[in-house]
Amino acid sequence: MQSGKKNKQQQFDIRYLEMARIWAKNSYCKRKQVGALIVKDRQIISDGYNGTPAGFENVCEDQNNITKLYVLHAEANAITKVAKTNNSSEDATLYVTTSPCIECSKLIIQAGIKRVVFAELYSKNEGLELLKRAKVEIVHLPDDEAKINKQDK
Repeated sequence: MQSGKKNKQQQFDIRYLEMARIWAKNSYCKRKQVGALIVKDRQIISDGYNGTPAGFENVCEDQNNITKLYVLHAEANAITKVAKTNNSSEDATLYVTTSPCIECSKLIIQAGIKRVVFAELYSKNEGLELLKRAKVEIVHLPDDEAKINKQDK
């Protein structure tokens, strides 16, 4: 029974991660497009993608192709977006296309998110280390693993 439940959860993880990848396509960033969904009780309660703050021009990189300092990460956008609603991210799962950085990991912990599912590894791993320290469950589902599991169905 447990393995069937675990397999079903993995299928949901794969699907929500696919949706986060689609959502990432909304980003105007050229170097990297990242998408995030916050899911609670199998309902999407927030979404986000990396980009500039509301009211700013939709240009994420400067003339040297360096990301501007004020660009928000997908996770930060999703967390701040849910904060504007009556929803709570307490005990929710965050699906994000790239593992969180240290700053986003702080927000994840403070938002009460208990689980993070991601596909790609960020260039630095301090964020994941902080999440582990806070006992946030971390699930790495690389793109190739998701494709293999999808073919099994």
